Amino acid sequence: MKYIKNNKIIITIMSALILAILVVLITMNTDQQVNLSYNEFLDKVEQNLVGEVITSDAQDIKVKLNGEEDITYIVPNPRSEDFKEFLLINGVKVVESETSSQIQLIQAILFIGLFLGIFYFVYKQMGQNQQGNKMKMDFKAINASSITFEDIAGNVEAKESVKDIIDFLIKPEKYAKYGARMPRGVIFYGPPGTGKTLMAKAIAGEADVPFFSVSGSDFVQMYVGVGASRIRELFKKAREHGKAVIFIDEIDALGKKRTAGAAGGNDERDQTLNALLTEMSGFRDSEGIVVIAATNRLDILDSALLRPGRFDRQVEIGLPDIKARESILSLHIRNKPLSEQINLEKLAKQTVYFSGAMLENLLNEAAIFAAKDGSRFIEMNHIDKAFYTVVAGAEKQDRSMIDEHDRHITAYHEAGHALMTKLVAPRNSVTKVTIIPSAKGAGGFSMNIPPDKMYYSKKDMKSQVMISLAGRAAEEIIFGEDEITTGASNDIEKATSIISDYVHKYGMSEKLGLLNMKLLNQGSESNAVAECRVLMNELYHDTRELLIENKYYLTNLAKALLEKETLSEDDIEMILAGEELINTEQMDFSDADDFRQTELNGELI
Repeated sequence: MKYIKNNKIIITIMSALILAILVVLITMNTDQQVNLSYNEFLDKVEQNLVGEVITSDAQDIKVKLNGEEDITYIVPNPRSEDFKEFLLINGVKVVESETSSQIQLIQAILFIGLFLGIFYFVYKQMGQNQQGNKMKMDFKAINASSITFEDIAGNVEAKESVKDIIDFLIKPEKYAKYGARMPRGVIFYGPPGTGKTLMAKAIAGEADVPFFSVSGSDFVQMYVGVGASRIRELFKKAREHGKAVIFIDEIDALGKKRTAGAAGGNDERDQTLNALLTEMSGFRDSEGIVVIAATNRLDILDSALLRPGRFDRQVEIGLPDIKARESILSLHIRNKPLSEQINLEKLAKQTVYFSGAMLENLLNEAAIFAAKDGSRFIEMNHIDKAFYTVVAGAEKQDRSMIDEHDRHITAYHEAGHALMTKLVAPRNSVTKVTIIPSAKGAGGFSMNIPPDKMYYSKKDMKSQVMISLAGRAAEEIIFGEDEITTGASNDIEKATSIISDYVHKYGMSEKLGLLNMKLLNQGSESNAVAECRVLMNELYHDTRELLIENKYYLTNLAKALLEKETLSEDDIEMILAGEELINTEQMDFSDADDFRQTELNGELI
């Protein structure tokens, strides 16, 4: 650092000196300069008024008149061979000088030197700053003692899996007498937003040890050796505290499976991974340092990371079940004025597949809506509005430009989803059906929530495909094959994904049998695709036939949606039970004039 500072001082002084010389050279001639024509100059020579002429190779010559020493006259240079002789004959003093061209040359050299000097100085400074930023990271320990397992709702199994690590950090001698060593690494894996980071902080908080939090991307740099250097610096800082928890989020950015590609295993990412593995292998049993990593993609991690002695333990932090969701909701309403009418158990049932982060966001959005309305409490309507926002995006406020025909199409489409759910998956909950468009472009949605299950059967998968296809089928039944719309694009994507897993992954195809097609060669792929197409067409045909048999309920659901825009599960149950939810006699169904009321006397099967 002292050497760098000295260089800065020297370069600054030299630059200032060169600049000063340039200024002196440019301004050293302070005489007043006046232009004089050549003819006027000749007249003054003949009148003996010219005292001195300074000649040079420049375009002009300088002339001094007798009695006017402070004025320099600039005269065009005639460049004739007898010009000097003419002046001497007329008694004029002649001074030959090359100073003008020399000064110009010096000025040019000094200017170029100054430019190069400044450029070099700036370049070096940028290089030093970049190198300093690349090589150094300020790893600071966080005091996580305020975060404990009481701040984490759900994930009971995950908590139980890490309790011994906490005990090990607090009382290592208890395990030392049994010859047990502390796990050197733990990997938390699971979907985003399930609380992996919070769980790591809680471990440090329960054990009351320093907590170092970094991201895998912090170590992946384009400069060779930088990532490995940062890994060593991180572990050095942790060792200074004796006991510590090191948390590496998104470790898949650092620890992907290594391949023998063009880089030959010597690229920067591999060097960084090797440094991490070396540091973890170098732990002494007496060191109270545990490394916790988090990832959403356990399958792409390098096998060297997962072996015993590195990341000994893999703990799943999954999506919460209904009891865990209720606990999470209870945790997040502690400082929120929630209305007594809101049933958290019912809300937990409606939020299947919600992560802890999504549940927190749901209540936060509801609190924002309540604040905007100036309400004393967070009411159920605020929860419903927040639910829509989290699932589909904010409601579109200006709906005046939506065509009435499009509203009819959307109503039948969403009614098809809701009705098919009740027909083929009666255990599923249809908590909300709406035709209110969202700011994200969705025309509406049907919230189909399956019960919490460990496994899904062959029948469950087929039913889910039929539910996804029911929107398109309803459009075709009511408006005709030529009037089907692009609204089913997301439904078709979901159905295709399920069918693909049905055939390729789970071996449920009767034709292809118990094979995982993804592990076979490409020659079998065409047969699998053909089987997917056949199965999809069969399920779509079954979906159409089932909706045709239940047109009466389909149209009643669509009418109710057109009138109310949003239906709850209780509303749907009333319609399917034959109760009249709204007066539909005056409603205009001209868009579906081929769908006559006399044809709607089917039975719900």
